[in-house]
Amino acid sequence: MQVVPIKTRIFRENEDVLEFIFQHVKALSEDCVLVVTSKIVALSEGRTENYTNLQEKIDLINKESDFLVETKHVWLTIKDGMVMANAGVDESNADGKLVLLPKDSFRSAEILRKVLLKKFKLKRFGVLITDSRTMPLRAGVIGVALGYAGFSGIKDYRGTPDIFGRKFQYSRTNVADGLAASAVLIMGEGREQQPLAVITGAPVKFQETVNPVELQIPIEDDMYRPLLPKLPKRRS
Repeated sequence: MQVVPIKTRIFRENEDVLEFIFQHVKALSEDCVLVVTSKIVALSEGRTENYTNLQEKIDLINKESDFLVETKHVWLTIKDGMVMANAGVDESNADGKLVLLPKDSFRSAEILRKVLLKKFKLKRFGVLITDSRTMPLRAGVIGVALGYAGFSGIKDYRGTPDIFGRKFQYSRTNVADGLAASAVLIMGEGREQQPLAVITGAPVKFQETVNPVELQIPIEDDMYRPLLPKLPKRRS
């Protein structure tokens, strides 16, 4: 598998993200995945807010969250079925504003994919919208998939035999987040100015439709639930 980052100019709020992609991506091949950072998708949607004090930022995080609890450094939140800091509300590389997550990353990925399929005359092609997340008890951030289109986000081994003939009971590979982690590592988190990347040779199953909740696990069934006793009940 190969990940090739694409150096670009700075993306500005309310720009057309497709036109931006066309400026910087001159060719796409069959069986590749175009990676797009969520920041430029959100900016293209005008998903920004001005704020003048910390309380306004907290109010916005609260509004954007499904769950939230205050921690030592950030608000620990759940949004769109994922644990994240501050509901994804971010001020890095944001020109003085708070940038929210895209409204619907799966829908945005599918819109981009349809246009790019036609533009580059492709049949098997995927789009992946990424962000970055911390992991419990681990330093640093890794890439994560917010939305994707054109490929299956999970590979299910359950019910199939292992190398000794025993059937897997729980094993599944998170394809979407695995691709995101690889891409974000290469794209960078600082001043690299590489919000796009192309992945080729990825071990993915290309398909026309995706299940937006295939990676999600209900809190009640999650193995880490006992470590999160402070999480409040889901809002009604």
